Amino acid sequence: MKFKNFDELLGMVKGKTNRIVVPGANNDEVLTACKMGVDHKIISGGILIGPKAQVEEMAKKVGLKLDIFEIVDKSDYAEMCNMAVDLVKAGKGDFLVKGLVDTKFYMKAILRKEVGAVAEGTVLSHFVLFELSNYHKLFAVTDAAIMINPTLEQKAKITRNAVDMMRMLGVETPKVSVVCPVEKVNPNIPSTLDADALVKMNKAGTLKNCVVEGPYDIYITFSKELAAEKGIKGAVPGETDIALFPNLDSGNPVYKCLSFFGAGMKSATLLAGSNIPVILPSRTDTPMTKLHSIALACYLKDAAKIAA
Repeated sequence: MKFKNFDELLGMVKGKTNRIVVPGANNDEVLTACKMGVDHKIISGGILIGPKAQVEEMAKKVGLKLDIFEIVDKSDYAEMCNMAVDLVKAGKGDFLVKGLVDTKFYMKAILRKEVGAVAEGTVLSHFVLFELSNYHKLFAVTDAAIMINPTLEQKAKITRNAVDMMRMLGVETPKVSVVCPVEKVNPNIPSTLDADALVKMNKAGTLKNCVVEGPYDIYITFSKELAAEKGIKGAVPGETDIALFPNLDSGNPVYKCLSFFGAGMKSATLLAGSNIPVILPSRTDTPMTKLHSIALACYLKDAAKIAA
């Protein structure tokens, strides 16, 4: 990883020129994050889309000066999202920041065929990068917001999305734990069958540039000592870079529990699999999470330019 924590990340992207486009800008949390981004010198301007009077009132409330922003007066969520995506695609902004809009409208706008944001054969997935005081490095959780009940093929694509993200962040060979309720393959627990298949795909070279192990429960995923107690030996326990969850029913509660209860929790949330940089926090995520998400998008924008 090119940075050890989010404070280092903020320092690395400070002074970068980044124009944001925010659908649903009539939201205290996202405007507070925008102010923090301006203060940290990672936002240089952008377009705020939403009911103009509300955006102006809320910006004043949180202390965000609007002289470097353009406000587009709109109240329809779908129209806000479509316009935001079109603006970024047209080069009028560097990346999207989700405001007070439903994820379904946000995703539909990005998935429009005419936008071309998603390459054929790929899927979009949710990528959350966590920093916790009781784990020794940053790690990602996926998918916690988009894929409801992914098939084995879709799980492989979600894994590739997350691996590509981590490689752009400097983790050359990410270690992936396929998280399940138990650590043994059980025909009555479908997630363990998928875990076994993903491990075999990795060994066969179908899932490249990573190490995939599982099925592992949460204890094994994040603790070498607890893995040893269960007789599990591998490269991933206690060294997990990516925790892959079976479905939305498991991934989303874990994501929100970590966000709510995690010791010293810091996080950033992005959309993986899109060729348009997209920030995808929950509407109730803190302004700090949104700031870190903006910082991570800044970093990835520059990393993508270098890779190109």
